[in-house]
Amino acid sequence: MRDSLWSDERAIEGLPIRLVIALVVGVACLSVMMSTISGIETLQVTEVDVQPHPEVTTPGSTDVTVTVVDPEGAPVAGATVVAKSGTATLSTVGTAETGAGGNATLSLSPSLGANQQQGTVVFDVKPPASSSYRDSRSNTELLVVRES
Repeated sequence: MRDSLWSDERAIEGLPIRLVIALVVGVACLSVMMSTISGIETLQVTEVDVQPHPEVTTPGSTDVTVTVVDPEGAPVAGATVVAKSGTATLSTVGTAETGAGGNATLSLSPSLGANQQQGTVVFDVKPPASSSYRDSRSNTELLVVRES
């Protein structure tokens, strides 16, 4: 029986065809993955930022115009801007929606603590629905400085 196993060469007859099939399936899978990866570029998400005007203010009532921009500096219309307390205190959260020029005006009244010389107001952005924009990084803040 031992001689019959060693002399039997039929076991390798199917091996080359199995290798060819595995190679064809592997190449097909690789081409599908590569086309999927190249198609992801069209589904790219763009981060937005804010540009407050003025960038520095004093405690008390003030109107701040916030421009929502994409990485190239183009304005983003239809975004909702939310202003909230950072290290400076706001009595209420301010919200406004950007117009066609990407601008939103917020009426804010920041205050500082008794021994605090400066603080910040933080802005969050809710991008327009069904857009490729998102706001996951921190945005530019409004600096509040006490006059000496």
